Formats: sequence, C-alpha cells, structure tokens
Amino acid sequence: MVRKKPVEATSSLNVNPVFGLWFIVSGSGARNFKLTINYKQKTINFLIMEQNTSLQQQLLEAGVHFGHLKKKWNPKMLPYIFAEKKGIHIIDLNKTTEALQETAAALKQIARSGKKILFVGTKKQAKDIVTECAQRVSMPYVTERWLGGMLTNFNTVRKSVKKMQSIEKMLGDGTLDSITKKERLTLARDKEKMEKVLGGIAQLGRVPAALFIVDIGHEHIALAEAKRLGVSTFGVVDTNCDPNKVDFAIPANDDATKSIAIVINYITAAIAEGLAERQAAKDEEGDDSAVDAENEKRAARLEAEAQAEGGRGRGRGGAGRGAGGAGTQGGGGGRGRSGGAQGGGRGPGGGGGFRRPGGGR
Repeated sequence: MVRKKPVEATSSLNVNPVFGLWFIVSGSGARNFKLTINYKQKTINFLIMEQNTSLQQQLLEAGVHFGHLKKKWNPKMLPYIFAEKKGIHIIDLNKTTEALQETAAALKQIARSGKKILFVGTKKQAKDIVTECAQRVSMPYVTERWLGGMLTNFNTVRKSVKKMQSIEKMLGDGTLDSITKKERLTLARDKEKMEKVLGGIAQLGRVPAALFIVDIGHEHIALAEAKRLGVSTFGVVDTNCDPNKVDFAIPANDDATKSIAIVINYITAAIAEGLAERQAAKDEEGDDSAVDAENEKRAARLEAEAQAEGGRGRGRGGAGRGAGGAGTQGGGGGRGRSGGAQGGGRGPGGGGGFRRPGGGR
C-alpha cells in the first residue's frame, strides 16, 4: 500500500488581473496563516495580520507552555497544568493569559500611584531582559546577586549605596588626584564591585511597594524578605514551584529566554501605561492649579482695588466734614464777638445813657 505524501492546504483566488489577490494558507491552524496582496496594500495587510495575532498565539510561539519534567512537579500547580506529553507537563495558556492580565492591571495601578516596583531576576537567562525592561520604565532591579537583608536591613544597604556614590563623585571631580595611584585603583575596584551588585537600586530611596520575581524557587531569599515586610509579590511560576507563595502568580516557563522576554515585556508595557497616566493626571492638575492661582490673583487684585477706592472715598468725606466743622466754629466765633460787642455796647453805653448826674437826681 502506497501512501500519498500529505500536501499543505493551499488555496488561491484571483479577484482582479490588475491587483492580483491571493490567499495562501499553509501549515496547521491559523497560526501559520499568510496573506499576500500583489499591490501597494501588501505592507498594510501584513501589519493588520500581525496585530490580530492573539496573546495566546504569541505565548505559544515563545514556548511559555513548556513546564518541567513530571517527576519534578509541585502538586499545587495542578490547576495550571493542561496536559502531560512525553513526561513533560504542559501549562494551560488560558490560565497564563488570565494571570498576565490580572498582574498587569495590579502593577499598572501601583505604578500610577507613584510607588516603586523592584524587578528581581538573577538567572542567566533573565539578567539582560530584566535590566533592559526595568531601565525602560525607570524602576529598580537586581540581576547579579540578592544580598541578604536587602529589604529587611535596608538602612545598611543604603549606606553602602551612598558610599558607592561618594566614591564615584570623588573620582569624577578630581578630589582623589592627590592620593597615590594604588589607592585610586583600589577605590575604583571597590566602586565597580559595589556598582555591579547595587547599581540597580542606587535610586531606590525606600522599601519598594512590590517585587516582580522571575523564578520564585531561585529567588526564595528575596521572596522571604518581602513576605516578612508585607511587600506585594508578583512572580513567574513554573510547574516545579508553589504558586501560593506569591500574591500574583503567572504560570509560565521560567527557563527559556523567549518566554521570560514576552512575559516581562507585557508587564513593562502595563507599567509604562500607568506611568503615562500618572504624568497626564499631573499635567491636568498643574493646568488646573495654574488657572486657580490666576483666578485667586485676579480676585485679590480686584479686592485690593475696591478697598483702595473705598479708602479714597472715606478720605474725601472726612475732609469735607472737617471743612464744615471749621466753618461752624468760625460762625460761632463771629456770633460771640458780635454778642460781646453788643453786650459791651449795652453795658457802658447803656449805663451811661440811663445814669444821670448826681446833681441832676
């Protein structure tokens, strides 16, 4: 019996001899769907096809669904396991998508409130990705080694960071030019060593509000410190870990570079969106406060002008009343003088008029 070689499903449709439109479907499922248009709209249609690619398809292509061997599994990961194939557990991408969206919404809210999120990923596969994504959104990160007590003994760690910054400042402004070359080299080596471990948290002034961890089994010390301080924890959890140890668990492959990259990029995009919304709200508040300040200044100016106008009116009225009073007093003085003259006239003159000489009486 001869079996025919399976042929890929291919269909073509020529709508117009000028435009020449073909639809070519190849491979299995819609994941390998390819659309080609023989005209200027070729690039546009290709971009539309890429945008319509669902999140689950992207996760599938990145290998997020691959778990660990069956013998290494953690029974608490059972709700997130879809099936088993060749001794390897397959993660349910529906649960991964839901967890990603929930985690992204929570981290977006934290970023919008202005709090810091510490990225932790010291695995070789995650170092470069975590560093790039954390720097993109100006968040602290740890990619070399988690120092014991980085959260629980934060004050001591801050002293080391300040020492590193002071050495860097002295090396930059020429303060250490007077010391010997050996001492200068020793300080430079100490600075490089501290910067390698503490460079990602140099701008972290207080304990972060949340931790995003890649492989919670590998970063168990950071997870324990965060739990002790009550810091919210988000983590990528593989089939060999306990998802109940973190507040928000993302079931995904934490060993493949592509899987880690797609998860962290999705989270970083949500954080960047939260920061953008915070900046927009600040700008709106700044505009409103500027308008309010301008209105207050205008009202104060009008009130000052009104008070000044009222003061000038009262001054003019007082001056008028003062002039009237002076006139009244002048009139009284005239009456007094005339009265006095009259009295004087009546006194001696009258007396002289009514008296008669003694000899006459």
